[in-house]
Amino acid sequence: MKLNKVIFWVTTGIIFLFEGVMTALTSQSEMAKEGVRHLGYPDYFATMLACFKVAGALVLIIPQIPNRIKEWAYAGFAIDFISAFISTWVVDGLKPLTFFPMVFVGILVVSYVYYHKIYNLKPSS
Repeated sequence: MKLNKVIFWVTTGIIFLFEGVMTALTSQSEMAKEGVRHLGYPDYFATMLACFKVAGALVLIIPQIPNRIKEWAYAGFAIDFISAFISTWVVDGLKPLTFFPMVFVGILVVSYVYYHKIYNLKPSS
């Protein structure tokens, strides 16, 4: 059980740092804004996305948040990462960096699986 918790908290911590902390600190930088423009998205989309990323990261890291809300946060991050992969692929083609968001899909899946192991949750059907 202890190993399950360590794996869960390490993977969830990585998601929290990448999606919550880093987004909060860099989302309004010119480099981040240019990255979003490069993909063809309007500036307001980046602001909206940053708000949801920070909120979702907090939802995953705070234990008192209800399970159903955590499920939505996991789904939102999965959509975010897969959309980032597709957007980059369409605009820049398949390059090694294009697959970077898929690494985070893997980390997110491990976090999700171990979240269910720790809390003995049964997948919804």
